[in-house]
Amino acid sequence: MNFSLILFLLVLFTGFFYALDVFVFKPKRKMAAEQALAGSSAGVGGDTERRIRQQYMKQPLWLEYSASFFPVILFVFVLRSFVVEPFKIPSGSMIPTLLIGDLILVNKFTYGIRLPIVDKKIIPINDPQRGDVMVFRYPLDPSLDYIKRVVGVGGDVVEYRNKKLSINGQVLPVKELDKYYDPNSFSYSLQFQETLGGKKHLVLNDEDAPPYVIGAQTFKNRDNCKYDVTGFRCVVPQGHYFMMGDNRDNSSDSRIWGFVSDEQVVGKAFLVWMNFNDFSRIGLFH
Repeated sequence: MNFSLILFLLVLFTGFFYALDVFVFKPKRKMAAEQALAGSSAGVGGDTERRIRQQYMKQPLWLEYSASFFPVILFVFVLRSFVVEPFKIPSGSMIPTLLIGDLILVNKFTYGIRLPIVDKKIIPINDPQRGDVMVFRYPLDPSLDYIKRVVGVGGDVVEYRNKKLSINGQVLPVKELDKYYDPNSFSYSLQFQETLGGKKHLVLNDEDAPPYVIGAQTFKNRDNCKYDVTGFRCVVPQGHYFMMGDNRDNSSDSRIWGFVSDEQVVGKAFLVWMNFNDFSRIGLFH
């Protein structure tokens, strides 16, 4: 059971008691208090009236907690479903852009408003663009969220040969930088600045990794891809996206498990809000 569904059920549960309190129990308590005041021999007003009202208007503890939690849970549910959703980077596939342990925020409305739970788009806004860092439901297991970079959109011809990426026949411009040192693996990787969709970002290559794809699976529209010893060529179906990690030789992505459909899009990642191992990581990224 995913967290959104749990939140939704909590909203329904607490909302039920909140509605009962507002429309049923509170009017009954108010009526009982008025009747008690009308029959009071001590008269109405001052401390006596205050004491009687407090006595009759007091909520049962179980109802007080259930009803009071409803606005908070509803706020969290709306915020997480329609505005931003937190996400933790679980792997090194997006190094050096995103590191293991980065806590990021995902914009949920950039690509349109979707109904929570069913993930049905009801208000289209923008489409994912080449170069966007996007969170999506893993095509082979929709209960898992993945994060990669959008490399190709519907209709694009994506080629990756001898570790050089080209879109629609145009090789992407790259600039070689100093080698990247990964303190977790105690290893160095070739580092490049790549320009994709008008945005500059960093990518890594492993000198010892072969150029061909290892372990490509059977997936929907697999016939759109051709693999050989130098790499691959894929034609992206309409309504789908081709995703790749920035850590090019250490990423399980569309090369392995295929295209991401528009129905599987979660949102656009845009901010590292915390990394408990390195506070300097906090900030916007692209």
